[in-house]
Amino acid sequence: MTARAPLPTQRTSSPLVMAFVRFVVCGGGVGLAAGGALVLLGDRVPLVLSNAVVTVVSTVIATELHSRITFRSERGGWRIHLRSGLTVVVSYAFTTAALLVLHAVQSAPSALVEQTVYLSASAVAGAGRFALLRLVVFAPATARPAVPATAGPIAPAPAKPVVVAA
Repeated sequence: MTARAPLPTQRTSSPLVMAFVRFVVCGGGVGLAAGGALVLLGDRVPLVLSNAVVTVVSTVIATELHSRITFRSERGGWRIHLRSGLTVVVSYAFTTAALLVLHAVQSAPSALVEQTVYLSASAVAGAGRFALLRLVVFAPATARPAVPATAGPIAPAPAKPVVVAA
């Protein structure tokens, strides 16, 4: 009789790694769609206006995708969208600062250097945004105890005197 080879065990990835992969896929997909929308709107609407509209719409869509797919959260509402939007503002400020520093250090950087700085800053901002979304925006609500904690044993309420009418 021959012995059977053991069946290969399915390797499971860390939930954190899988959430990050979903974050990249969802965010990247929305980013590509947003870029396409900007191209389509480019001839009809001023760039500043179209960029603002596309940024707001894509942030709302990405927040919904991150809520449902990336973090599998049941939290929703405008508070979540506002917090997520703030992470976008922080990311924008970070990438803009990186480019401003580059131009302060090097007056005329090549397109390759500029793109390297921008994409590197975007990667760092994206990782930071993932952490903020996971730890702050979509963090699971902590369960509150049903009975408030006390410093010591609960003393019984003092007994009321019983008045007997004669």
